[in-house]
Amino acid sequence: MSESAKSPALARPAGPVGGRERFVSLDLLRGVAILGILVMNIYAFAMPFVAYMNPLRMGGTESWNIGTWIFTHILFDQKFISIFAMMFGAGIVLMSGRAESGGNKPAGFYYRRQLWLVVIGAIHAYLIWYGDVLFMYALIGMLAYLFRKRTPRTLIIVACCLLPFTLLFNYGNVYQTNKMMGMVADVETLVEQGEDLDDEQRQLLEDWVDMRAFMMPTDEDVAHDVEVHRGDYAGILEYRAPIVAMMHLFFVFGYGLFRVGGLMLLGMAMMKLGVFTAQRSIGFYKRLMLSGYLLGLPLTVFSAIDLHAHDFDPLYAMSNGSLANYFGSILVALGHIGLVMLIAKSGILAGLMSRFAAVGRMALTNYLMHSVVLTTVFYGYGLGLYGSVPRLWQMAFVAAVIGFQLWFSAWWLERYRFGPVEWLWRTVTYWRPQPMRQPIR
Repeated sequence: MSESAKSPALARPAGPVGGRERFVSLDLLRGVAILGILVMNIYAFAMPFVAYMNPLRMGGTESWNIGTWIFTHILFDQKFISIFAMMFGAGIVLMSGRAESGGNKPAGFYYRRQLWLVVIGAIHAYLIWYGDVLFMYALIGMLAYLFRKRTPRTLIIVACCLLPFTLLFNYGNVYQTNKMMGMVADVETLVEQGEDLDDEQRQLLEDWVDMRAFMMPTDEDVAHDVEVHRGDYAGILEYRAPIVAMMHLFFVFGYGLFRVGGLMLLGMAMMKLGVFTAQRSIGFYKRLMLSGYLLGLPLTVFSAIDLHAHDFDPLYAMSNGSLANYFGSILVALGHIGLVMLIAKSGILAGLMSRFAAVGRMALTNYLMHSVVLTTVFYGYGLGLYGSVPRLWQMAFVAAVIGFQLWFSAWWLERYRFGPVEWLWRTVTYWRPQPMRQPIR
């Protein structure tokens, strides 16, 4: 049987689609999001985190490497992770609606499921890679669940109210950082004058070293990061633990609570409006694509130019420099969604789209596979390439992983019902082994 025949929703022209087919459109978008996220995550796998936002610090300053950063910033940075957050919200509506239509109360199951995702995310963050988002998504998803019965209009209004608060949080963080820098300068002057420091002043200097290394590292901090990640697993584990703890605190209760929470609510609204289930017209998806790109791309292009003009200053990037891409990324994400749904409804590239849908059905497995494979490639306990691969060549690793997962996910799901991590997640949630093999036909 051909791939297009196995995925009718991807080959079917515009028009109403059945429930089974709608799952394909959701899986398709989820698969596109997971693979799109990798294009940005490769920077954090291959280099110190500072290089994610500042291409001048590492990864090559040649035109093709800076061009790679500009290209990924415009089309990928915060775009596909935004789609993933929306899909998480859509999943809440889908799961709770299915359960409630059958007369069940889904809250107990849902929160048990989320708690296990918290555990998976914590294991991923502390033991494999610090850039995990599962921990944050699981916690914020618990709050988003409370809005599942709200109307699309209410969800969109609340989402629009939540999203700007992340910017206020960023401005507050920049203010506190500048204030701390002034205090540190005063204490360092006392040190230069030979004055004895009290416990509070010594603690201030220690706290500043940790904050500086994360937000605006010196060349020595970057060199130390590279040295650690080219070392053994134990050293990386020890180095990573305080970074993960700080990131969980910073992102969950700052960036995540408002940005991710708002996007989850937006995804819930779009699910209820039939946007993610291929129920809207081709004309609707064309308008969504064009409006998203025409409004969003000028903002993300300006963002790249503006950050370059300010030499990628980290405090500027967190305050005024974040504005254009913050909103532009959401608009471009909507454009990406419109484009993917247009392709799906038109029936072109049906075989390829079915493979993206297979990746989406195994999204958790594929997301974690990125970390396992690429930390092994770049960290010292594997090939030890950390900090040595130019940005342009990092994209070759991205292409290789994407190509493999497009093949592997389809191959696996021909034989098994779930991805391996999805099977484990379901098993611990229900607390009994789930059927794994596909039925014999």
